[in-house]
Amino acid sequence: MKPIVIKLGGYQKPASVHTRAAVRFGQVLEQKLGDQIRFELVGDVLALGRKSGDLPRMVESGELSLCYISTVRFTSAVPEFKLLELPFVVPDRATISRALAGELGDLYRNRMRDATPFRLLGLWDNGFRHLSNKVRPIRTPEDCRGIRIRTQMSELHGEAFRALGFEPIPADVKEFVEEIGTDRFQGQDNPLTNIFNFGVHHHHRYITLSGHFFGMSALICNAAHYDSWPPAVQSAVEAAAVEATALQRQLAAAEDAEILTQFDPDQTDIVSLNDAERAAFVQAVEPMRAKYRREMNSRLFELLR
Repeated sequence: MKPIVIKLGGYQKPASVHTRAAVRFGQVLEQKLGDQIRFELVGDVLALGRKSGDLPRMVESGELSLCYISTVRFTSAVPEFKLLELPFVVPDRATISRALAGELGDLYRNRMRDATPFRLLGLWDNGFRHLSNKVRPIRTPEDCRGIRIRTQMSELHGEAFRALGFEPIPADVKEFVEEIGTDRFQGQDNPLTNIFNFGVHHHHRYITLSGHFFGMSALICNAAHYDSWPPAVQSAVEAAAVEATALQRQLAAAEDAEILTQFDPDQTDIVSLNDAERAAFVQAVEPMRAKYRREMNSRLFELLR
């Protein structure tokens, strides 16, 4: 009997917490299923000339069985994901982990099942996003004015950055990595692991630990593939996803402190905001946050308390 091919795609380098979790996913599958399956990891589609945004389409077409990708890609189909695109909404990792282990996580799984051709197997920690730029240190919203900033493919992110005075330019991570050394993007935001692993710090001297967004990546599976697999394979895939998700979140939380030690202080200026400075950023985006609190289900916000 031919083995079932299970192929997982991503867009990061081998050392990244996402790729290390994807490797663990494959290891667990192979331990549980042996020669019943053949696991393949396509670790970095950017190196193949593809965009990160191609990944969900590759899963939907069956070219891949699974991938991880930022939840910002699913807000049209699952508007409840907008909660995770609003600035200064997630206070800490403990709060979001607790919410995702309960009602909020159930809601996202059910909505993805009902509204997309995907099965949501896990939500990975995409980290607190921080600002970097090549123009000047950023300590206040006024410092943001006029800086061209690369953003994720998210209208809400663009709205938040405009409120701070930035000039947002949405771009896939492939474009961003290829053009970070040019003047197209004077600034960007990312978790520290990406700032370091994508080499952003070689081009942006100033990093502000703003923690303005907390991102999640969805580990998704082609639902038709999943439904076609024998129960034992489905069970192993679910177990592998649980273990990979736990590892990924553990690595992501630990890496923030570790990455900070990797920056050369002669080449990189790290700006830490005090309480008053951080409050000024929150105040600048409050009208935008208030608008979405009125538009969205208030229960979503209660789940993050």
